[in-house]
Amino acid sequence: MSRLSLAIVTPALAAANNGNWHTARRWARMLGSRYRVRLADAWDDGDEAGMIALHARRSAASIAAWHARHPGRPLVVVLTGTDLYRDIDFDAAAQRSLMLADALVVLNELGAHRLPAALRAKAQVVLQSSPARAALARTAHHLRALMVGHLRDEKDPRTYWRAAERLAARRDIRLDHIGSALEPALGAQATALAAGRPQFRWLGGRPHDEVRRRVQRAHVLVNASRMEGGAQVVIEAIRSGTPVLASRIDGHLGLLGDDYEGLFAPSDDAALAALLARARDDRDMLPRLAATLAARSPRFAPQAERAALLALVGRLLARAPDASTP
Repeated sequence: MSRLSLAIVTPALAAANNGNWHTARRWARMLGSRYRVRLADAWDDGDEAGMIALHARRSAASIAAWHARHPGRPLVVVLTGTDLYRDIDFDAAAQRSLMLADALVVLNELGAHRLPAALRAKAQVVLQSSPARAALARTAHHLRALMVGHLRDEKDPRTYWRAAERLAARRDIRLDHIGSALEPALGAQATALAAGRPQFRWLGGRPHDEVRRRVQRAHVLVNASRMEGGAQVVIEAIRSGTPVLASRIDGHLGLLGDDYEGLFAPSDDAALAALLARARDDRDMLPRLAATLAARSPRFAPQAERAALLALVGRLLARAPDASTP
């Protein structure tokens, strides 16, 4: 018997090297053991049994086309951070995507709370995953902080940079930033900061394998974002034994827990600088954070993500008679 086919639509493919692309590629591999999977940046025709679309707003045209062509076949919409925490509040195309979907996937444990009450029954939490890696050797001579995120406003790199300015006198605290300058003005600011503050480095975009090694080697990962659906790099840090300092937003609380010690208010560079200083000066802080995250790490194992994903797709296909025809 031939396997059923699925389409996965993501508005960003390999060249973007962003979270949506890595999610789509990983899901294609996980689902490929049971289904024939076509990965594309848009859908306008095809006879697949079901479709998974990442991004309610940016994939809205593909979502509408699928529903018009295959109204009886499953449609899963995966909600990104900008979907959940911005676009669904005012964007008509994103709102229509929510209505058309048979299931709405959220990538953190608090994500469903942002949906209109009438749509929460459609919500399914699928936590993203990462293979476990051992931490790499870390120097005792200084603290190495790392932020990973392309330079754009949603990631709020300026908070990290202002914290670096506050810590200018601390030669024992060094801050690296990996990410391409999607907004040229932010790239110019990063360049200027690196030129004026020797303890800060902007490393630009880097291949994923290199990013993972740097996460493994860092003493602490910083994520200062204003909005996140479920940051993959935070999960990679957890699975690498690297403590995390993160902004107190739902996308982080839904991964780290609302009582996690390493949180700071969004845009509060003073609080972030204080946490970084404490991470260097309090010898017990980082081991304490690492132990907390180690207890949560199994939630982000690949087998857990794969099981949740296959269960969701299998359930939707089983109850959609039209989906068995391809």
